[in-house]
Amino acid sequence: MNIFRFSGDMTHLISILVLLLKIYATKSCSGVSLKTQELYAIVFVARYLDLFTDFISVYNSVMKVIFIGSTLAIVYCMRFDPVMRRSYDRDLDTFRHYYLLLGCFLLALVVHEKFSVQEIFWAFSIYLEAVAILPQLVLLQRSGNVDNLTGQYVFFLGAYRALYILNWIYRYFTEEHFSRWIACVSGLVQTALYADFFYYYFISWKNNAKLKLPA
Repeated sequence: MNIFRFSGDMTHLISILVLLLKIYATKSCSGVSLKTQELYAIVFVARYLDLFTDFISVYNSVMKVIFIGSTLAIVYCMRFDPVMRRSYDRDLDTFRHYYLLLGCFLLALVVHEKFSVQEIFWAFSIYLEAVAILPQLVLLQRSGNVDNLTGQYVFFLGAYRALYILNWIYRYFTEEHFSRWIACVSGLVQTALYADFFYYYFISWKNNAKLKLPA
C-alpha cells in the first residue's frame, strides 16, 4: 500500500458514492449508462474471484465487497426499480457493449501473465475495465448536456485511474519484482479515453459553465 494507491481507491470510492447520490437523491438515472455499469459489475466479479480464497487484508476484502455490492445495486435499480428505470436513457445508451466483452475475453485468453483460470479472468477484468467507460462517454456525447453529478462521477473515475498510474510508477521503482505490465498498459489506454472529457470538464470549470460534450 502507498499513498497513490490509497488515494486512487478513495477516489474510486467517491465516484461510486457520487453516482449513488445522484440515483437515490434525484430518483433518476438519466445520463447514466446501464451498459457501463453492467460492464463494471462484470469487471469486479471477474477480478475478485479470490475474495473467499485468498485473504490479503481486511481493507482489501472490504473494498472488494463494496465495489461489487455497490455496482450490482446500481444495476439493479436501473433495471428493476419502477421509478428509476423510467428515467433511463435507453434510446441513447445503444453502444454494443457485448463486442467489448467478447474482444476483452479473447484478448485475455491470448495475452496473460499466467495460464490459470484466476489469472485469465484477472487479465480479462483489466482489459474490460480499460474500455468499460466507452458506453458512458458515448451516451454523454449524444445527450450533449451533462448534469453536475454525472460529470463529477466520470471525473472521479478518470482521476482514480490516473492515480493508479502513479501507483504503478512508484511500485516499479520501489519493488524489486513488480511486473504488472498488463495493468500498466491497460491503465494508460483507459486514462487516454478520458482525455477529451477532462478537457471539456476543465473548460466548464474554468468558465463556471455547464459541462457540454460535442456530439
